[in-house]
Amino acid sequence: MTFSNRSKQQHFFLILILGALNTITPFAIDMYLPAFPKIAADFNTSIERVALSVSTYFLGYAIGQIIYGPLLDRFGRKPPLYAGLTLFILATIGCFKAGSIEFLLAIRFVQALGGCVASVAAMAMVRDFFPVEKSAGVISFMVLILGASPLLAPTAGSFIIAGWGWHAVFIALAVITFIILLAVIFFLPEGHIPDKSISLKPAPIINGFREVLTDPKFYVFALAGSFSFSGLFVYVAHSPAIFMNHFQLSEKMYGGMFALLSVGFIGGSQLNHILTKHFSNRQILKTVLLVQTAVSFLFLTGAWQNWYGLAAVIVLLFVLLSCCGITYPNAAALCMAPFAKNAGTASALLGFIQIGIGGLISGCVSLLPFGAVTAMAFIMAVTTMVALVILLARKKSN
Repeated sequence: MTFSNRSKQQHFFLILILGALNTITPFAIDMYLPAFPKIAADFNTSIERVALSVSTYFLGYAIGQIIYGPLLDRFGRKPPLYAGLTLFILATIGCFKAGSIEFLLAIRFVQALGGCVASVAAMAMVRDFFPVEKSAGVISFMVLILGASPLLAPTAGSFIIAGWGWHAVFIALAVITFIILLAVIFFLPEGHIPDKSISLKPAPIINGFREVLTDPKFYVFALAGSFSFSGLFVYVAHSPAIFMNHFQLSEKMYGGMFALLSVGFIGGSQLNHILTKHFSNRQILKTVLLVQTAVSFLFLTGAWQNWYGLAAVIVLLFVLLSCCGITYPNAAALCMAPFAKNAGTASALLGFIQIGIGGLISGCVSLLPFGAVTAMAFIMAVTTMVALVILLARKKSN
């Protein structure tokens, strides 16, 4: 069924399912964040080591993107979704059974290999179901659904942990994913007819990736968007150390703080939906990157001089996360615009670059010889500056 033949209700239902697919990884990350101190205590390790389970998830998530891209183009969207979500559910049960930090780190990698298919397929199906000029707006609505997960996940996780222990978080996550899998099976249409011309041999796959990567419209916006968006990864991975260790917030207070800051990300994505009606994706991306760079350097300056307390850190992070909510939909829409037949491959590469850069950068924060707040501010300032330079360099070369 084409875009013009679908009703508004059908459009909404499609976006709802695609948005639900996009919540799987945020729930897999956010829901157990309040449990970091208890996991560290149970495994006799540090919170910083437990935070590596976020980084290993990012690593598996990035690698999995490359695997699923060609599969989604070759076999259609739904069969790879069935396989990946099933693997995710089984690995999530494995997290429930984890008896050591080493096993948890390993099984989180496997969990991500399965779960990453959800976001790759969702992004590819935006390209399948909606025309290019509608994609940024659709992605913004998906981000609204995506953004609801940080509002719910840490708070829900903290109550589950208080009642049944941190292991039970993963059972809840497996149940949620199983419900989403049922919705995919029974209610989501196939967005892409299987294309037998897409080869799964290494050489054609590499050529397909090269074709996407060498398109300037792809790599410029993918890199600029990924460096801009990496601030979100840094925040998610290290917010437990900052708020529960540095500022001594309780688990429940941390969950509420996480939800509050998520409003910034959601608000940015919805503001973007309004902005796209009046400005081009490029104009919005450039303007917001300028704002994000200025605020990140303000954050770094104050953190370096030890000017900021809890309230100031919250305000600055709120603004920076709002910028991430605006840059992501526009960069993604600009990346995907040139691709139709190989949208799965393009979506996979976009996810690989985005998650790979975000995961690597978030893992570097703990290596810096600064305090937690200064280290986060430093990384955010550097990455946003890199994003802006990439975007402006492309404009000058045109």
